[in-house]
Amino acid sequence: MRTEWVSGNGQDRREPRVVVGAAIIADGRVLACARSAPPEVAGRWEFPGGKVEPGETETEALARECAEELGVRVEIGARVGRDVRMAHGRSVLRVYVARLLHDDQPKALEHLELRWLAAGELDTVPWLPADVPIVAALPPLLAGS
Repeated sequence: MRTEWVSGNGQDRREPRVVVGAAIIADGRVLACARSAPPEVAGRWEFPGGKVEPGETETEALARECAEELGVRVEIGARVGRDVRMAHGRSVLRVYVARLLHDDQPKALEHLELRWLAAGELDTVPWLPADVPIVAALPPLLAGS
């Protein structure tokens, strides 16, 4: 993942780049995605998502990323967990609960594999370090879905 500082009006504001992720929850399980690239993280697991582009809100970016990566439409809900600093503080990860719309089914368009994990299965895949704090916040949400 490439990260960079956000700048505006020709001045470096030292604000981290925002990366959004979707904790897509259905039937008490969350969707986990195995990275295909770059090689140093291929096979590690994450929540789908990506960088917020200029002019996008976080929820617009997340809806776009879910469509691009999984071919699905989602409704974005509340934040999950806290901001997670990434890339030596140059980026921050913010994850939101999401639900699939219109009976859409995720496809691994950009990932090696997809898995639906129940609360008791969250530790069965090697998560990327940035996603670990979010995984820890999921069990109550999965129990209530």
